[in-house]
Amino acid sequence: MAGSLDGAPGPGVRPAQGGLRTETQGPKRILIVDDDPAILNVWRRVLGQKARSSSLDNLEKKIFGANPPTASAEGGFAIDTASQGQEGYQKVIHALEEGRPYTFALVDMRMPPGWDGLETIVHMLEKDPRLEVAICSAFSDISREEVAKRVGRADLQWLRKPFDLEVARELARKLSEQGAQRRQSR
Repeated sequence: MAGSLDGAPGPGVRPAQGGLRTETQGPKRILIVDDDPAILNVWRRVLGQKARSSSLDNLEKKIFGANPPTASAEGGFAIDTASQGQEGYQKVIHALEEGRPYTFALVDMRMPPGWDGLETIVHMLEKDPRLEVAICSAFSDISREEVAKRVGRADLQWLRKPFDLEVARELARKLSEQGAQRRQSR
């Protein structure tokens, strides 16, 4: 846990239920909402943290003792997924309650049954207006202008399926930075 030597919370740390938490601690968190499990798995592989080998963990324990320093995420993100809009919305609420909000969310437009992507985004942004959002969809029955009007923001990003992996990674990096800046500025 982060904090000062006298036990007081350090900068960026705020109390939350169950202990101290920080919005900037660890890798940036993203939420992916898509009803297709195969798409969710692709996103985990493309954007997730790289797995560390157990031999490296053992070496660190030898060098640093039982509690080695935490390793960098090697550019990966901590990824949560939801297969329906209402589930994604509940995860946004829970992340805010924990004091560990998502940096950004990738949301599919068509997710039968239940909320579609647009309704999901509207609810998410009502709860967390600082959340960056990208719409990831093969097609949409609604124009970008109509989405911007209904959501109240014209800065939503769009990624068309099928997507180029490097374009997806770059979009994730961009939205992650924008999301971090939006959270710091308010």
